Amino acid sequence: MESKCSICPRRCGTDRKISVGFCGTGADIRAARAALHFWEEPCISGSRGSGAVFFCGCNLKCVFCQNREISAGGGGTVISPLELSEIFLKLQSAGAHNINLVTPTHYVVQIKEALSKLREPLTIPIVYNCGGYESAEGLEILKDDVAVYLTDMKYAESALAQRYSGAADYYETAVSALKKMLLYAGAPKYDGGGLMQGGVIVRHLVLPGCRHDSIEILHRLKAEFGTSAFRLSLMSQFTPTENLQNYPELNRRITSFEYNSVLDAALDLGFSDAYIQERSSAKPEYTPPFDLTGII
Repeated sequence: MESKCSICPRRCGTDRKISVGFCGTGADIRAARAALHFWEEPCISGSRGSGAVFFCGCNLKCVFCQNREISAGGGGTVISPLELSEIFLKLQSAGAHNINLVTPTHYVVQIKEALSKLREPLTIPIVYNCGGYESAEGLEILKDDVAVYLTDMKYAESALAQRYSGAADYYETAVSALKKMLLYAGAPKYDGGGLMQGGVIVRHLVLPGCRHDSIEILHRLKAEFGTSAFRLSLMSQFTPTENLQNYPELNRRITSFEYNSVLDAALDLGFSDAYIQERSSAKPEYTPPFDLTGII
């Protein structure tokens, strides 16, 4: 799939052995950080942290991305599938509750290879942490390995998806991917300590001026899936970045009114166990440092 890449919905057709795809990456794995991470949902981070591996590159290129220094494909360091397998085991030995694959979409083939090279088994769940813009073919590759899907549902309306992520077909594609995730992972399952062992978390980041789109997403999700098939996570952490000159409507934090409107809609619709994020999370400090010292 890398020789004429069709691993994600972009299907850019790039030979990633000799060039980079739309995701900004070639065939080599580039990772910017691997460490215990404490800022996911409580059922993922737990008390010891999630074993997060931050991959470089992304197939969405959201204009407001907080990880833009690595999402364009630059930064990080090249690691082999064998080295990635060793990182997984080191994170497990460090006490991680799970292996958290952050933006793994364009590396699913290499991740599958890394898992096949493990010198001892992983005994903790694998979390697939993505932007929601996934292909059925890509998800199929890791379906027997992933226990938990931590996926975004960013937009309902195609105009917003096109303007901010260059993906007018985002909602339809993300819903199709969510159906696959629910098929593979099933309903949420937890251990005795409340840590998720299987299932799907759907994240939604409330954007400035977009509360009506957020509420529309909630209505569509309920109509399509009900309220118990997955765990909803409503995020308020939007933080303006310096590259939003052409998007002045996004160049502010969301207001309490905007977030509370979306939260009230979620509760009214029956998402009673949704994760709720404090607005104090809208800080640059919550973006981890991406440097080579972060690689275990």
